[in-house]
Amino acid sequence: MALANQKNKILGQFLKSRRERMNPDRVEMASRFGRRRTPGLRREEVAQLAGVSITWYTWLEQGRVAFVSREVIDAVSRALQLSAEEYAHLLRLANYEGAADAKPSEVDVNLDLQPLIDQLDYPSIIANHRTEVLAYNRMANEVIADFDAMLPEDRVMTRLLFADPNMNEQLVNRDEVRDYTIGVFRMNHDQKPDDLWFDAFVREMCLRSEEFEQKWRLHDVRQKQAIMFAFDHAELGRLDFQLNSFSNINGNPDLHCCIFAPVAGTDTPRKIAALRSSAR
Repeated sequence: MALANQKNKILGQFLKSRRERMNPDRVEMASRFGRRRTPGLRREEVAQLAGVSITWYTWLEQGRVAFVSREVIDAVSRALQLSAEEYAHLLRLANYEGAADAKPSEVDVNLDLQPLIDQLDYPSIIANHRTEVLAYNRMANEVIADFDAMLPEDRVMTRLLFADPNMNEQLVNRDEVRDYTIGVFRMNHDQKPDDLWFDAFVREMCLRSEEFEQKWRLHDVRQKQAIMFAFDHAELGRLDFQLNSFSNINGNPDLHCCIFAPVAGTDTPRKIAALRSSAR
């Protein structure tokens, strides 16, 4: 029951964050409610657009509704003009599309996976849904971060992207990468309400990074997709990668392999090939 209540609360917080970011000018009926003192739509406006009572929608945002039908979820999603990613996130929070409250699987890296990524020519890591780096190859250690110099508990990509001075200095498109990373992290956090690690980590990061705290409060969510990483490497200079993620390793939905593929048409393929040859 406690887990269900926590998930209902997260669902409500997510809906509230989307409502407050709505532009009333994009909603024809919004002008009927007169002058507004706060940004976004009012609860009664969303309720009317979704075809539900204001009382019921208020309870939904407050996490007091135990069950929401798929039809109502769809109606609220349309009223809030959710993106495809946000809609998928909402479905999972409401326990649709196979997102029932299941215990998260234990995340242990099969020992056979390390030799696998060691064979890859490009920087590659294996991470879990917490963005903890569980395995990495030599190229990742040379180019992405000095994982060898870190304690295992410090090898968390979300922490590195927001709080590591070296990563902050070298990452060229840091705003794009941070927005993407915290969106994926927020989606995983919200869908794992029984994983206490997340809450402790978020508290730590909010204290360490003002930017993390600001972005965290936005409740933005992202799904895994290919994204560009541009590094200003201390020795190699500009490096351009496309990060590709392969999920559900050996049937474990919490594990994924991330491969930093050099972008064709840049100097990166040549630089990575030279680095690989010199490291042999």
